[in-house]
Amino acid sequence: MTTEPNPSSTKAWDQPAGALIFDMDGTIVDNMRFHDDAWENWHRAHGLPFDRPAFFRTTAGMAVGEIVGPYFPGASPDEIARLGEAKEALYRETYRPHVTPLPGLLPLMARARSCGVPMAVASAAPPENIALVLDTLGLRAEFATIISPSQGFRGKPHPDMFVEAARRMGVAPETCLVFEDAPNGVEAARRAGMRAVAMLTMLGAEGFAAYDNVVASATDFNALDRLPALRFG
Repeated sequence: MTTEPNPSSTKAWDQPAGALIFDMDGTIVDNMRFHDDAWENWHRAHGLPFDRPAFFRTTAGMAVGEIVGPYFPGASPDEIARLGEAKEALYRETYRPHVTPLPGLLPLMARARSCGVPMAVASAAPPENIALVLDTLGLRAEFATIISPSQGFRGKPHPDMFVEAARRMGVAPETCLVFEDAPNGVEAARRAGMRAVAMLTMLGAEGFAAYDNVVASATDFNALDRLPALRFG
C-alpha cells in the first residue's frame, strides 16, 4: 500500500455520499468465477500455470492488456490485444446466459436517482464486456459516465478511473462512495481519496481488513440499508 494521507480524515467522510461509483465485474453482477474459468482455460492453452485465488487477488481490476503483457514481453501491442480478446470472447460466450444484477442493486440505484445522486461505472472491462452487462440489464442510461481503460486510463490499483469519474460528475472525490469486489479496486479508491464498500462476491471481509477506507462490507446491496453513507433518501 502507498503512503497517501488517510482519506477518512476528510470532513465529508461520515456524510451521505454525494455520488456512487460502481465497479462492474463482481459488483454490479456476480460474474468473476466466469472470468476465472476463462482465464484458467486461457492459461492452459498457453502452457502457463494458474493459481486461481492468487490470480484474482493480483489482477482483478487490471486491464486485460496489463495482465497479458508480462507473459509475452516481446509481443506487439496488436498481438497482446489479440491474446487478451481470446480470453474475453470465451468469457462472454459462457457468461451471456447468466447476466443478473446483484440483489439489491436496482432498488439502491432507483433511490439514488430519485434523490439526484449521480452514479458512474469505473471498470477495467473492455467495451464489449461492459455492453454485455449494462445493455443486457438496461442500465447504461442510469449512469452519468462510464469509464474504462479503453479510454486511455490505467487499470486499478491506479486511481485514474475513479478520479476521472468524480471529475466528470462534478463532485469532490471525498464525497464519492465506491463499490468494489477486489483489493486492487479498494486500493484504487483509497488512492483517489474515496471511501469504499467491499462487496464479498469473491473474498471474505478479511480480504479487505488492511484498507482504512472500507466503511462496510456486504454480500449484496440489500445488506447496506443502514449504511450512513447511503442515507441520502
